[in-house]
Amino acid sequence: MKKKNILVGLCCSLLLCACSLDYENTEAITPDAVWKDPKMINAFLNDIYGNMMPGWPITANNTDEGMNGTTEMSQYVRGEATVMNSGVGLDYKNIDKINFFLDNLEATTALTEDEKKPLIGQALFWRAWAYWDKVFQVGGVPLILKTQDVSDINSLILPRNSTSECVTQILADLEEAIACLPDTWENEDYGRIDKGCAMAFKGRVLLQYASPLFNPNNDQKRWQDAYEANKAAVDFLQSVGKGLYEGNFADIWYDEQNKEVIMVNQYYYPDHALDQKNIRPLTLTKDMADQNQAIFPLFMAFPKLDGTPLELDLDRLAIDEVYNKQFVDEFYTNRDPRFHATIFCPGTEYPCDNILVNGMKYWNGWKMQDDNYVTLITDAYGGSCNYGSNFYQRKGLDDLTTTEVYNGETDWIEIRFAEVLMNYGECANEIGKTSEALQVLYDIRKRAGIQSTDGKYGITATNQTEIREAYMKERYIEFAYENKRWADLRRWKRFDILNDLKYRSSLYLVIKDYSIVETGNFDWTKDMFDPEVRKLFRFDYIECVDGDKDIYKFNLSTNHWFYPIKKDDLDRNSKLEQNNEWGGTFDPLK
Repeated sequence: MKKKNILVGLCCSLLLCACSLDYENTEAITPDAVWKDPKMINAFLNDIYGNMMPGWPITANNTDEGMNGTTEMSQYVRGEATVMNSGVGLDYKNIDKINFFLDNLEATTALTEDEKKPLIGQALFWRAWAYWDKVFQVGGVPLILKTQDVSDINSLILPRNSTSECVTQILADLEEAIACLPDTWENEDYGRIDKGCAMAFKGRVLLQYASPLFNPNNDQKRWQDAYEANKAAVDFLQSVGKGLYEGNFADIWYDEQNKEVIMVNQYYYPDHALDQKNIRPLTLTKDMADQNQAIFPLFMAFPKLDGTPLELDLDRLAIDEVYNKQFVDEFYTNRDPRFHATIFCPGTEYPCDNILVNGMKYWNGWKMQDDNYVTLITDAYGGSCNYGSNFYQRKGLDDLTTTEVYNGETDWIEIRFAEVLMNYGECANEIGKTSEALQVLYDIRKRAGIQSTDGKYGITATNQTEIREAYMKERYIEFAYENKRWADLRRWKRFDILNDLKYRSSLYLVIKDYSIVETGNFDWTKDMFDPEVRKLFRFDYIECVDGDKDIYKFNLSTNHWFYPIKKDDLDRNSKLEQNNEWGGTFDPLK
């Protein structure tokens, strides 16, 4: 069993409960006692970490990354968003806990001022994190920076602060956090928020605030501020030994505590295990399954090994057997190494220890049976498979048996150096620093393993518009399944990318002559990297995997970029205003 340095979250709220008893419990921990004990103070902070640290996302559904199964497409994406089905609640539990922590930390004498500083820095980071999460979704929210008196109902009824006021406060919290935090944490403290992480997050906030979502008039000062913040983060992180991972791209998630890791949730079995049942194929898991299946745009987005695009003529694919074979070859071979590190394709090796016997591969291809597509794997493995794209997430997948799918230990890297670098490069492009922006793209593709003879790694962009599009495409594949695609599409105000797709489509890898399987002449141990095996298969294009084209299609409203506030919140607080996009009076752009 591997060992990790873990932040253990203690639920201090349980420890602080007071009970009316007729005897004195000398073992009870009172609220006052917490702030007299440095260990309990740190335990309280660890509880904040436990509540707020993001984990592995299962969120590719509803974007051009993937799907969670057929007919699972949200009302928002289908253009049926309303206040009732899309409203965001303003939950302040974490912010209240942080404010309580900061107020009591300020008053305690159990720690020196120097001992308090890193604790203050971590708490302020998390407050900034919590507020930006809300602001990014709905715009300005009520700013509450001190512990509230819950007995004073009137003091709890507050109006929304403007978006700009909230951003100012978020940046102020981050600046103070950066000043208080150590450069790095080591040993048992590894994984805590440090100076570089706070600087990286500040850069992310400013990038998103400079993007069209918040900046429709393209205020160049915002881009300049974002550029400076992200460049400072890149420079600082490099000064403390951070940078792009130098091994295989796939190993970023398995080579723990590597130089690319900036902000991380460390998983370990059994106390903080990663549940991976949802993202595995049905026959290789239990309970829920088949989520984060890749769809056509994603697996086509990855370039060839030389960086040039993978091109496909759908008309020729359907009628030209020679062309179809050629495309099958190009699809599987000589691809950007990130492709097979990110997506599990039919007829390749699936990371599942002791499940598939005798060297058998998980053949999630298809056969034709009574004019219907039926998964090929059922012939050798039994059971059944759900319909879908039949391409699955590969990135970060642990090597687990079906009985171990709840026991994953792959760390979730919320912020890695590649993101900070690309944030810097995108900002550089927006203020006219073309050479800096292009160099970042070259560096990202070079690290990915793309081969180049001219040092450009397939990047052909030369002007600001082309480079902007290149960043959109590169972020799409670099950060696939890392919970960034939806945020990117929103901040760029590019729902048209989804709407232009219309449907969630896929390629089905179909065996040409099923009699090979029926007669026992199909070798289940081979894979699609064998040219003789590839000859046995063709690709069929499935335009709409969901089946019903009238219901399941991308039809996002381009009049709604911010979410509405939940009606329940509005009913509880008479001073709250609804966003103007949803019939209210609050302008999230001010």
